[in-house]
Amino acid sequence: MMARPLAQAADHAAATRRYCDVRDQTMALAQPLSPEDCQIQSMPDASPVKWHLAHTTWFFETFLLQPLLPDYDAFHPAFSVLFNSYYVGVGQRHPRAERGLLTRPSLDEVIAYRHHVDGAMQRLMARVAPSAWADLVELGCQHEQQHQELILMDIQHALSCNPLQPAYASARVRHEARPARWIDVPGGLYEIGHEGPGFHFDNEAPRHRVWLEPFRIAEHLVTAGDYATFIEDGGYDRPELWLSEGWDAAAREGWRAPLYWAKDNGTWTRFSLAGRSEVDAAEPVLHVSYYEADAFARWAQARLPTEAEWEISASHASLSQVDDQAWQWTGSAYLPYPGYVAPPGAVGEYNGKFMINQMVLRGGSMATPAGHARPSYRNFFPASARWPFSGIRLARS
Repeated sequence: MMARPLAQAADHAAATRRYCDVRDQTMALAQPLSPEDCQIQSMPDASPVKWHLAHTTWFFETFLLQPLLPDYDAFHPAFSVLFNSYYVGVGQRHPRAERGLLTRPSLDEVIAYRHHVDGAMQRLMARVAPSAWADLVELGCQHEQQHQELILMDIQHALSCNPLQPAYASARVRHEARPARWIDVPGGLYEIGHEGPGFHFDNEAPRHRVWLEPFRIAEHLVTAGDYATFIEDGGYDRPELWLSEGWDAAAREGWRAPLYWAKDNGTWTRFSLAGRSEVDAAEPVLHVSYYEADAFARWAQARLPTEAEWEISASHASLSQVDDQAWQWTGSAYLPYPGYVAPPGAVGEYNGKFMINQMVLRGGSMATPAGHARPSYRNFFPASARWPFSGIRLARS
């Protein structure tokens, strides 16, 4: 047998390590959970951990193994429907709101599915030239890292519904108070969007020019103590601070504080992955909707930064808490960049078709996998979403 070129062997080894590391990390996140924990779906927007474990596996099976590995045998024919999320181009999908009803397959069978696909992926990467699979493997790994954060978001919501208020992880980290500081950013013509080597999602491109007027941006994120002051000042009772849709949503849903907050004997507490404890006034506020973030900004006589302002500041200014605490709402709607073209085929459904009725968040959170975020990363959620690890950074014109 003719030896593979050294470059191809190196590509295969690096891709194999990358794939295995990501897949192992997903299983590590599920390790503290019981099969019952992995089954529950606490709201239509969330998914069971078991479903995340299967869907991320379905991605590799559907977009890599079935097209590229001739001798691949699908683990179970029904899984193509059960674990398809929103890819219309590849067939039918089980309703999102009913994922928690899938008591079968069992968690053990889903784990066996992962092993089956992992073994086949090893064969694929060993037999087929990297040019055929390298980009899709990296996309699949990045996709799985997104679901790693979703696992933590969704299990936090599920555990919060339990009167026992069980903890997923160890005790929370306490934060030190920091003085408020504003950074001045000059106006001018800038470029935003991904450039250079390295992975990026299609929605981060193409790189393009934007004109920015001079602005100021907060060095640190809004703290829980800041937000508690907003609440005490009647923030949820002052319609002049709120967008109409936000005011209606807050009234309809009974919002009086961020998600997971409660007042116990006059003291604010919040539920986190570490269980329920007293709110740390110095930590960034989490689990606020775009509507709440916007109302807070008005109350603070400020505004939310645009995504272009955020990216330029994150790239060129001395911001702290950029991608390790909370995703930060921006004032920008999630729309395509000038010249954006979705990739062909079903993979093109990954981002482009969601560019409506969503707002952009930038940065990353304490639940974002290390190395996954970058300044050009565009996260997005509906304005009413509260279960993401979402926070607030302020700007002023």
